[in-house]
Amino acid sequence: MTYVVTESCIKCKYTDCVDVCPVDCFREGPNFLVIDPDECIDCTLCVAECPVEAIFAEDDVPTDQQHFITLNSELSKDWKPIIEKKDALADADDWAKVTDKLDKLER
Repeated sequence: MTYVVTESCIKCKYTDCVDVCPVDCFREGPNFLVIDPDECIDCTLCVAECPVEAIFAEDDVPTDQQHFITLNSELSKDWKPIIEKKDALADADDWAKVTDKLDKLER
């Protein structure tokens, strides 16, 4: 089992999760993070660090967010690793509670 970043991360991109990851499994896109399922060791450390509660165990991803399992896998092949915490996007707090923002995902 691996962990999956879901929709809540889009346009926020808080990187608190990156700071605690012992294996550097996060990948960074323009306005979203993903977890490389081949690198994730299922340690759970990132889950508690996400201020928008965007990270779930693969088996616990909400039904309406299941497509993020495949999305994390696909995007992790193209995006570069992020290994240090960075500032969140400038308007992250404005987007933190917004739902239905998949169309805002930049690849």
